[in-house]
Amino acid sequence: MKCDPPLSPPPSLAVKPRLIRHLFLPPLVILLMIALGYVTYLYSEKNGIKALSENGERQLELHARTVESEINKYNYLPSVLELESNVSDLLNDPSPELRSKVNDYLEGLNRRSRSRAIYVLDTTGRVLATSNWRDADSYLGEDLSFRAYYQDAIRGLPGRFYGIGSTTGEPGYYLAHGLEEKGRIIGVAVIKVRLEALEERWQRARLEAFVSDENGIIILSSDPARRLKSVRPLTADIKERLARSLQYYWWPLNELMPLERESIADGVEKLTFPANSSVDHEHTVVSYLAQTCDLADTPWHLTLLTPLEDLRREAANQGMLVAVACALAMFLLIAWNERRKVISTRLAAREALEEANNELERRITERTADLRASNERLKGQIRERRQAEETLRQAQDELVQAGKLAAIGQMSTSIAHELNQPLAALRTLSGNTVRFLERGALETASTNLRTINDLVDRMGRITASLRSFARRGEDKGQASLAKAVDAALQLLAGRLEKSALDLHQQFDDVELAIDQTRLEQILVNLIGNALDAMQAQPLPMLWLEGEVFEGRYRLRVRDNGHGIDAETRKHLFEPFFTTKPGEQGLGLGLTLSASLAAAAGGSLNAEDPAEGGTMFVLVLPLVATGISSP
Repeated sequence: MKCDPPLSPPPSLAVKPRLIRHLFLPPLVILLMIALGYVTYLYSEKNGIKALSENGERQLELHARTVESEINKYNYLPSVLELESNVSDLLNDPSPELRSKVNDYLEGLNRRSRSRAIYVLDTTGRVLATSNWRDADSYLGEDLSFRAYYQDAIRGLPGRFYGIGSTTGEPGYYLAHGLEEKGRIIGVAVIKVRLEALEERWQRARLEAFVSDENGIIILSSDPARRLKSVRPLTADIKERLARSLQYYWWPLNELMPLERESIADGVEKLTFPANSSVDHEHTVVSYLAQTCDLADTPWHLTLLTPLEDLRREAANQGMLVAVACALAMFLLIAWNERRKVISTRLAAREALEEANNELERRITERTADLRASNERLKGQIRERRQAEETLRQAQDELVQAGKLAAIGQMSTSIAHELNQPLAALRTLSGNTVRFLERGALETASTNLRTINDLVDRMGRITASLRSFARRGEDKGQASLAKAVDAALQLLAGRLEKSALDLHQQFDDVELAIDQTRLEQILVNLIGNALDAMQAQPLPMLWLEGEVFEGRYRLRVRDNGHGIDAETRKHLFEPFFTTKPGEQGLGLGLTLSASLAAAAGGSLNAEDPAEGGTMFVLVLPLVATGISSP
């Protein structure tokens, strides 16, 4: 019996599994690449946002302390006015003469403190005196009782307010303080300052940030387009209330609403805004990491915006690297499988497979080198971030240290500075007295002892004068100019002899309306500074020249030293500013001298004489003299 041969499977059934692999394997590999790349992108973006958030918290804390420092550095000014007797006299009994004195005092105080304006209101809210009384848009006579800072201060609360001036249309931060006398409030002192310097520093540092007030209105911003916009929706009632208060004048107060908002944590959000087409031509939208914190002692909030474009670009690069690595791994697996099958079936294809394998190894080496370079870049970025963190910590420590030094300086530096020169004179005289006693020169020793006794009395008068100056009480007194000059020269006698100074004196012995000790303090500071300026001068010369000018006496103290440049002259009367090296000066002498002169109704200024050197001009009122004005 003849058997039929077995039937072979149809050709289509034999090739179907291979056809399926060729049709479905590439899409699966592509889908796997896309999935792994997208997961890597999300993971990298999440970790990057976490790192940015941690770094942003430190930057936010640092900039918040900076804003608080800028706001609070003027807090002491309203209380200073309570120490000025003319201010309380004006509030109790307004008169043109007192108003003129207070206007001059406020103008000088405003100039020294570098605030925008200082003014005093009575209990009805009307401005009685102001530092800008010379300007055409002066606040003098205005009724500001509707302002919230006045209403808080008249009730004894600290008035803190940001708004746009109803007279000038100029934005500013207002600090108000109730002026008390015998337990009752007799008026209100107001300081207006401008905070635009913060915005300028932010812009120079390319920092994107803004400050919003208690109403949700942006009052400070590194981007001027965001200023006076609302960060939260405002109802019609709220807009009407703000319009009636005139806090923002007639500004429309539009809302700054993001296209997308995603909350990440408490005070941390992802915000997406439309891009500024005139600045950014590459993107239609811009995403930020927004971190917000409260500012101490105010209902304001500081928001720091960190762009996410670089972070997302880096996350996309990492996702692409993972996707390529996945593709390489899959390709290697497929190649190995194909190579195994080809080796088992076609030995002739060995060279081709080895060549393909070498090519793959070369590509793997290149990719590995790329990954190693990326790893080194990441390590460099980590080092830079650690350095930035260390810099931030150092800046925070310096802020804390500055606060401590300011508190210590207010209590001790003034007394130490004023008693230093009498103590130096006591040391010199006591040493000379011992030598005179050993030589038997009893008369000279007795003279030195009397001088020491006078210096001790003078030190007592200095401490009493400093206490009086701190209270801003009565500045009345009468001083002889010639006696004050002699006393100052006697205190500096050792330095005068050592420097071989050529002294020219041409002034009248007039009686000036200032305490004798305070006048001597001013002259000691001015002559001492002149001696310091002429240390390198081979032939030092000092001129003391005076004259009556417009009912006052003007004394010029001029030296032939190295002079003072224009930039330094701007800061001469600022506290703790000094040009002396090392610990030779605290920077308080000229500040204290200018304050003493102003308290007596006079002034102290620095000029640049044509003859060279430096000249200080002291102007003080006369008490009684037979000399008439030229």
